[in-house]
Amino acid sequence: MHPLSPGRKTPAGNCEACRAPGHTSKDCGCLRAGRWCHGFHAATLDFSRIEQWWGTHPGLGVGIACGPAGLVVIDVDAHEQPLPARDRLLPGIPVADGVDLQGLANGFHTLGVLAALRGETSPAQDTATLRVRTPSGGLHVWYRANPGHRWQCSAGSSGSTRALAWQVDVRAHGGYIVAPGTVTEAGIYEPVGPVREPAPLPPWLARELERTGHLPPAHVPTPRPVPPRAQQAVVAAGGGGRGAAGRVLGAVLEEVAACAAVPEGAAFSEKLNRAAYTAGGLVAAGLLLPAEAERVLKDAAEHARPGQERRCGAIIRSGLSAGSHRPLTPGGRL
Repeated sequence: MHPLSPGRKTPAGNCEACRAPGHTSKDCGCLRAGRWCHGFHAATLDFSRIEQWWGTHPGLGVGIACGPAGLVVIDVDAHEQPLPARDRLLPGIPVADGVDLQGLANGFHTLGVLAALRGETSPAQDTATLRVRTPSGGLHVWYRANPGHRWQCSAGSSGSTRALAWQVDVRAHGGYIVAPGTVTEAGIYEPVGPVREPAPLPPWLARELERTGHLPPAHVPTPRPVPPRAQQAVVAAGGGGRGAAGRVLGAVLEEVAACAAVPEGAAFSEKLNRAAYTAGGLVAAGLLLPAEAERVLKDAAEHARPGQERRCGAIIRSGLSAGSHRPLTPGGRL
């Protein structure tokens, strides 16, 4: 488990040192020092640390890192959105033009259709496992992962190649889920029914997850693509990545782009802010044009979080502004 910001479903913020450009969880000593930086990477079962964190800050919410906890959580959304193209309703399952889609409005419906096609009960109706109602009217259905399987996350509305169904997200390795009982400004994450333990992942659902790309071969690393324009910005900043400025910018842009594979719990806002701060420093040092900096940041953000232009734009503007006061030069420091 790891802390969430009070009243929110996002991880508690990093300390000042961990917000520095180029800093990652891999070389961070915060956890050893008793701090909770880097979101679900700080997840722990150490009772003394848990007592320290929540005893000192009782308003913190609780997040569960799905991978280490051995969980696969089906996140069913009920957002008001226009229907996507028919090939995105149930990826890999054709929906003929003659099929009437009247009444199909959210993830409860698409997941129900998928289950019905397989002759199974929808996970949303699975009373044998822990189900948690979300403040937005959605549902988290918790399952225990198959031993030895490293299931991957996905977002059912992102248009990515990996998706179970429209408005149905999957939380697994590389993501986290909000624990039941956590209270946010929008409301409480409340268990449904009497069951409080995750049941084993149903075999039919495991087959569907594998069919839709949620179980990549163990020997193939998860790709971390950098959008072409991000690569161009690295070239502009540091000679194709050979200079110190290029290496720093390339690293933070890659972290932003890699969030595309993790729909929630990837500390996306912090990574985007760090990239904008770095780009702002390069602009201040005369190594990157302001328009190019803003464009490449927007491209990376859109790649990772499609459809969130307003939110990402605010983060980018704030980070660029802050970074512009601290010029970054090759071999130097902000």
